[in-house]
Amino acid sequence: MTLGELQPEDGSYTVEVSLEGGSGRATIESPTELSVEDGQAMAEITWSSNHYDYMVVDGEKYLPVSREEHSVFEIPVEVFDEGIDVIGDTTAMSTPHEVEYTLTFASDSIQGENGGSTGGAGSTMAAAGIVIIAVAAAIAATVMRKKRNTKA
Repeated sequence: MTLGELQPEDGSYTVEVSLEGGSGRATIESPTELSVEDGQAMAEITWSSNHYDYMVVDGEKYLPVSREEHSVFEIPVEVFDEGIDVIGDTTAMSTPHEVEYTLTFASDSIQGENGGSTGGAGSTMAAAGIVIIAVAAAIAATVMRKKRNTKA
């Protein structure tokens, strides 16, 4: 699912993110911060280590915004519910190593600053369900009226 399909408003959110690949020793913080501005989503990836000196996402190299306690990166998120292949370069070993990972951002976990969702496809489906219920109730009321009128 793309960001356009979710139709989030500009703002700050959180989203669950899963990590696959590597040796299994490194982890990332989840949920993570997700900011949306002018149709572009950026996730804040916080590694369990401060030994990551860059990430590569879709061929672009990203440097950490912090390396104090943990390596923290801001990376773009183009798709949700599908794996995004990334590379994390770690300096924890004797020489730097580029390690391949897959990140998956769960669209159904997106929460706004006040606990609300993005207002995207899930909200649209809920609104459609309400409209269907309202139409069904109106049809039922009309049928009942007609039945009463034919008995008289």
